[in-house]
Amino acid sequence: MKYWVCKRGPHHAFEALECLGGNGYVETFPLARRYREQPVLSIWEGSGNVVCLDVIRSLRVPQALDAFLAELHEAAGDDTRFDMFVRDLEAELRGGDDLEPLARRLTERMALALQASLLLRFAPTVVADAFCAARLGDQTSFEYGTLPRGVDTAAIIQRHIGHC
Repeated sequence: MKYWVCKRGPHHAFEALECLGGNGYVETFPLARRYREQPVLSIWEGSGNVVCLDVIRSLRVPQALDAFLAELHEAAGDDTRFDMFVRDLEAELRGGDDLEPLARRLTERMALALQASLLLRFAPTVVADAFCAARLGDQTSFEYGTLPRGVDTAAIIQRHIGHC
């Protein structure tokens, strides 16, 4: 998760800044500082390559891989896109000893699978469905607001407003 947060953080800060426009960029507004500092997280927390290689090294401990997959399997059967994603990921993870060239891709896919598993188990169904459609489905994108057709955004908004 450390890799994923450090890689997604700068983009998240940029999106927040974009929402506020020029007001978010002026130095008197705290978001300008946050925007500048986000890339530093990947240096303080370890470079992306090092973190991903650590992930691959940890997977060589059979209990670590089994524990990770068991966590994912807690949500098995809740979403077909998730099930297919996990099946493909597990095949990649168990596919051989030469995982280093795939370290970033596998770490990213592991983070997505864990996010989806947690959402499927603990978030409202409409939110988990939107995540799986946008991040695991056929029309994936990591840009915010790029939900594929068919996602019930009205239900998501209504669900959110109902909790405010």
